[in-house]
Amino acid sequence: MVKVALFVRLEAKPGKETAVASFLESALPLANQEATTPVWFALRLGPSTFGIFDAFADEAGRSAHLAGPIAAALMANADELLAEPPQIDQVDVLAAKLPH
Repeated sequence: MVKVALFVRLEAKPGKETAVASFLESALPLANQEATTPVWFALRLGPSTFGIFDAFADEAGRSAHLAGPIAAALMANADELLAEPPQIDQVDVLAAKLPH
């Protein structure tokens, strides 16, 4: 069961909305390779606002993800794509329904 999660809010620079959406879509194969990341969503919250929600069984999984390739790619592209630094919230999962 997942116990901890990340909610990351991203605000695209004007004119970079499509690039941010494409970047997030391209991260799915990387998320699929992370054994300690059983839940990963890329979200569009509004015209220029995006998000990532991912959940983990424990703090070790969350820490591994934060040190992994998706986070590295996001930070490497942040200045070009984002109007402000990513807002990264570490949250606890109180309940979850996941496929078996």
